[in-house]
Amino acid sequence: MKRITAVLLLGAAGAASAADITVSAAASLNNAFREAAAAYEAAHPGDKVLLNFAASDALVAQIAKGAPVDVFASADQDAMDKAQPHLAPGSRRNFASNRLVVAVPFSSNLELRTLADLRQPALQRLTTGNPASVPVGRYTKGALEKIGLWGELEPKFVFGTNVRQSLDYIARGEVEAGLVYQTDVASQAEKVRTAMVVPTTTPITYPLAVIKDAPNPAGARGFADFIMSAGGQAILARHGFGKP
Repeated sequence: MKRITAVLLLGAAGAASAADITVSAAASLNNAFREAAAAYEAAHPGDKVLLNFAASDALVAQIAKGAPVDVFASADQDAMDKAQPHLAPGSRRNFASNRLVVAVPFSSNLELRTLADLRQPALQRLTTGNPASVPVGRYTKGALEKIGLWGELEPKFVFGTNVRQSLDYIARGEVEAGLVYQTDVASQAEKVRTAMVVPTTTPITYPLAVIKDAPNPAGARGFADFIMSAGGQAILARHGFGKP
């Protein structure tokens, strides 16, 4: 029976077998990569994909500490740049794109047409990822700095440790609005809706790479190639991701 297992890598050293492919991926890839892992396993009997999801910077820190990772998939280029010393030469590729949106609880009555509307007194709490360690937070900060609103709005933010935590804050109504990815809204469409799309100062592109000291380099290359293939790209598209 083929399985996909989510693991915390720092506590799982030595748990992988020769056929395991350990993939550390940005939290926003959770749904898409679970489907991709199942499809890869179905096409490669005996292989098992171990998935580890967290904020991209946290994953880089795990890799730097020697976590047994085969493939790293990040939500921005900054995190992948930080991982560069640990990447197999020539393996870094962009595989998907996304959009930043302002999202609100599905039943919200807030009128939000422009980013300036986030200043209204009725909107007391916002969320996004922590800009110091989470790509969606970096995209958010850059977008708001460009129009001179970051300094004014920053006190309203409740920062998540990853984008899915911020999404949960919105879904539970613990904040009035948040800046997350379009694909995250789609994953909780019954609880969260998009109020507006936010232009970003840099395109939201997702890179992946094989880790230089990967325990399973052949499997790592195989899974990375699958993500870039027509089948892998179709899975990403079903979850709302764009072409790289």
